[in-house]
Amino acid sequence: MVSTALQGVYTSLRLYHGADAPKAAMDALYRKFIKPGDLVFDVGAHAGDRISSFRRLGARVIAMEPQPLMFRALRLIHGHDDSVVLLQKAASNSGGQLTLRINSNNPTVSTASSEFVANASGKEGWQGQNWDGAMAVECTTLDHLISTYGLPSFIKIDVEGFEHAVLEGLSTPIPALSFELTTIARDVAVECLAQLSKIGTYGFDFAHGESQVLKFGRWVNELEMAHFIRDLPHAANSGDIYAIRLDAD
Repeated sequence: MVSTALQGVYTSLRLYHGADAPKAAMDALYRKFIKPGDLVFDVGAHAGDRISSFRRLGARVIAMEPQPLMFRALRLIHGHDDSVVLLQKAASNSGGQLTLRINSNNPTVSTASSEFVANASGKEGWQGQNWDGAMAVECTTLDHLISTYGLPSFIKIDVEGFEHAVLEGLSTPIPALSFELTTIARDVAVECLAQLSKIGTYGFDFAHGESQVLKFGRWVNELEMAHFIRDLPHAANSGDIYAIRLDAD
């Protein structure tokens, strides 16, 4: 299992840090939300390509990644950067511990959501995915991170169907954030919209896959985005919902 896990890590690093990674497009997208000196939280940092983008934009980064092998890779890539704090933790709606389901061959889809694993079974595009391990990991909340490090300008959340639990740990409106959407867990994304609406007035847009391009080019409301999510074809697979606070002083 260790050799399989290492191969999965190497595959992720090549994919997200290789020559074909859309670095310029990624920077252009995040530049809409982040300026030099801003504080950014990266929840589910995985291979650290978003950390790299945030640093190219001059932001300070608090990054969370609970998987030991992925965290070791993050320390090698970003561990000597004084503007990056790496935390080997997960985010949830409370502190303590949670069980992380590990996909050794494809660690990018490791998840704390058993429902996500069940929903993937037999679905087109998810054939061959095998969550072959489990481990207890330490978890904390976004509110605790804010009390420790300060209010971020942007939060990126990519935790494979556990996004709603992460947002339940946030009670302070954030200027902007993103959270992953997968079509096998679209109800989770809709719940995230509602959760954000409890703490502020937000507008939403969507970037498909790794396109780094916002679809609407305007900030749509919760209802319109919820309809879009529910109508999204299964083959779309994944993307990110971007949210910006509209009721800031």
